[in-house]
Amino acid sequence: MAKSSPLHLCHVQSSACIINRSHMILHSTALMALIYYRASCFFNDAKSYSTSTVAILAWFLVFASELLLSFIWTLGQAFRWRPTTRTVFPESLPEDTELPAIDVLICTTDPEKEPTMEVMNTVLSAMALDYPAEKLNVYLSDDGGSSLTLYAMREAGAFASSWVPFCKDYNVKTRYPEGYFTAPKEDDSDIRGIEFREARQKVQEKYNVFEEGVERAMEKGRTEESRRTNAQGQPALIEVIQENTVSKDGVCMPRLVYVSREKSLSHPHHFKAGALNVLLRVSGMMSNSPYVLVLDCDMYCSDPTSARQAMCFHLDRSLSPSLSFVQFPQKFRNISKNDIYDSRLRNFFTTQWHGMDGLRGPILSGTCFYMRREALYGSPPIQSRKRLYADIMEHRDTFGPSDEFIKSICGNCKCSEINEDDCKKTVIEEARSLASCTYEEHTKWGEKVGFLYYSVVEDYFTGFNLHCEGWNSVYCDPTSPAFLGSGTTNLNDMLIQVRRWSAGLVDVGISRFCPIIYGSLRMSLLQSMCYAEVALFPLYCLPVWCFATIPQLCLLNGISLYPKVSDLWFIIFSFIFVSSITKHLFEVLLAGGSFKTWRNEQRLWMMKSVTCHLYGSIDAIMKKIGIKETSFIPTNKVTDEEQIKRYEMGVFDFQTSNRLLLPLVTLAILNMICFVGGIVRVIKDGIWDEMFVQVFLSFFGLLMNYPIIEGMVLRKDKGCIRPYVTVLSVVCAVMFLAVGSTVLKV
Repeated sequence: MAKSSPLHLCHVQSSACIINRSHMILHSTALMALIYYRASCFFNDAKSYSTSTVAILAWFLVFASELLLSFIWTLGQAFRWRPTTRTVFPESLPEDTELPAIDVLICTTDPEKEPTMEVMNTVLSAMALDYPAEKLNVYLSDDGGSSLTLYAMREAGAFASSWVPFCKDYNVKTRYPEGYFTAPKEDDSDIRGIEFREARQKVQEKYNVFEEGVERAMEKGRTEESRRTNAQGQPALIEVIQENTVSKDGVCMPRLVYVSREKSLSHPHHFKAGALNVLLRVSGMMSNSPYVLVLDCDMYCSDPTSARQAMCFHLDRSLSPSLSFVQFPQKFRNISKNDIYDSRLRNFFTTQWHGMDGLRGPILSGTCFYMRREALYGSPPIQSRKRLYADIMEHRDTFGPSDEFIKSICGNCKCSEINEDDCKKTVIEEARSLASCTYEEHTKWGEKVGFLYYSVVEDYFTGFNLHCEGWNSVYCDPTSPAFLGSGTTNLNDMLIQVRRWSAGLVDVGISRFCPIIYGSLRMSLLQSMCYAEVALFPLYCLPVWCFATIPQLCLLNGISLYPKVSDLWFIIFSFIFVSSITKHLFEVLLAGGSFKTWRNEQRLWMMKSVTCHLYGSIDAIMKKIGIKETSFIPTNKVTDEEQIKRYEMGVFDFQTSNRLLLPLVTLAILNMICFVGGIVRVIKDGIWDEMFVQVFLSFFGLLMNYPIIEGMVLRKDKGCIRPYVTVLSVVCAVMFLAVGSTVLKV
């Protein structure tokens, strides 16, 4: 009997494994030698550095920073142990009639920060996926309760009746209108003939009318049916915009549903995780598809075959019993070639996630993933379906008081087809109750069921919990981007976004759920190391702050913290530095980057460490001790023409808060002073041999952060560093050096 064609293949990157493991051995050997050197000096020769106790403390702080760097580096090597790539074969999938249904869950919050037409393009691209329309259901959560978003959804539903058939009739590749109509040559209109050109022209005219209508509504601030949100919150609203019906062209249309959950000032809303859980319940009541696709509001479906690619894994019997989700990489349509803000997140999506895929699968990444609905209902994969459903009926305190929703979980809901008149009103009313702000009270939602509320990074913690329960995941990184979003293109938005991520990650890292402890008891050691590296990565802020201040202060005061150039131990320090730099450069070049990419990533690592990683870590600690509550600031998606122009030119825009900018400028000024003062001192005292490493550290920091110096001294445009910030930074730097020098002389 002939074997059936495989749905996918997994390839272990053998050459990368050899290179990575060889580097691990060499680099870790050098690190152990460094630790031995520091420990032996500390216990035996501490007096040779200085008789001052404070000077010994400075030396010890550097040693502690080296230990922390080494620890986080060791955790990160788990990503590089067994990197893999995967190939899918959608042509081997069963017939369309046998494919499972999919619910698409999209979240938006604020039309002021998330342009409405971008959100609608995401909705339209999801409706036009290359998948049986009768098995596709698209839900949009409008957390802001905006009348503009509701109006745009109605108009998008009307336009979809022309757009979806057009895409499927002519096999259009780019299925978000904004991208398609700005790149007309992509689909070879000259070759397709006059019929195609006429159809394309008609659809484009309808899109222009749709776009103009939304713009007018936005300008006038009114719509056909305005919704008002009073000071006490907003009521729940669920509206079926488009049902699974056949269009006038004979094409079946996907279901389209608008959801605005109830909000009240007296009840917590749990940000994005809360919105997703409402969508999970509402979609479970209305369509109850076994799989859900989660998308951010700006993440267009660039490749319409992504659903079929995901099903190549979910329908594989060797994987499916324990496969929770298929994660696609986040890729961005608005990133310049230079990418000065490291918005591509290359390290995550081209290095680390491939490495985790060789273990038990990548971390859940917030968007662009196809999730098995059952995995979110809190059941381990080894638990039998029959027993789970028997337990569900007996434990309403887990899923809430809705009997109809519990029936949908059991697969016994007879009213899931909402286009039946006798069930429609009942289902809508039940779904509205599922979207109320009180439904989750005294239940396990956000604790054990759905997307978890423990941390503001709900994706990370939910994925971590799934892996701890025994579920696996898969990373699918096709050549053609499956999804395209909009990355941050200015310094302010980038720092705010990363600060939120850092706060959530450190919140988990310093809790009882610390992956290296909690995770290692429930998953493989390598997998727990990966999760721990991500959670503790923001703590890089501590050694970076140390290396940006202590060696420079000691340089200015003639205190050596490193071995002499003529000492054999100098080779160990040099090797560790060169090894780290070259390995990073190698990974960047292997991913298709350039020397500029490497430089930008190094620069942004330093900038993030001294600003948003620091503030995010402080936020997490303050939350732990009850001083500060969790906050969630959505990433701004609105673009500014002047900022975009500077970004494309590779020029930093320093229009951000003084609180975020002050540490950057202060450290740059401090290093400038210490570098100049240190050069004068070593020349005067003839101590180049002892002070070379500290001089080099100061010079390297200045070189990598040249844009800050340029923004202070050379630039006068709107994006330069404000004189007030520069003056305040000079004062802070001088005060630190004055106090530090006084203390070192004690």
